[in-house]
Amino acid sequence: MSNKPEEEASLRDREVGLEAKIRQELTRSGERERLKQVLRERLTECGWRDDVKQRCREFIAQRGRDNVTAEEVVRAVRPQGRAAVPDSVKADLLARIRGFMADV
Repeated sequence: MSNKPEEEASLRDREVGLEAKIRQELTRSGERERLKQVLRERLTECGWRDDVKQRCREFIAQRGRDNVTAEEVVRAVRPQGRAAVPDSVKADLLARIRGFMADV
């Protein structure tokens, strides 16, 4: 008899704990804010921000300005926006996080 579900739950718990520790260290050091700034700059440079703005405008135009809330726009556009982040931007950010953690 395998403990597969328990092993998977334990692994998920360890991953969540590790993510929390990384987030805490990034925040404590101020690196999280620096990474957010780099991310904003990279997303602007590659045109991602303009693309997401256009998607928001199109969604609002379809629904009618007075018939849509900000939450509805976010709910509709967020999945598309996340999927549209270039792999190069994701890879750069991950490399920066790994480099930071290697120095800690």
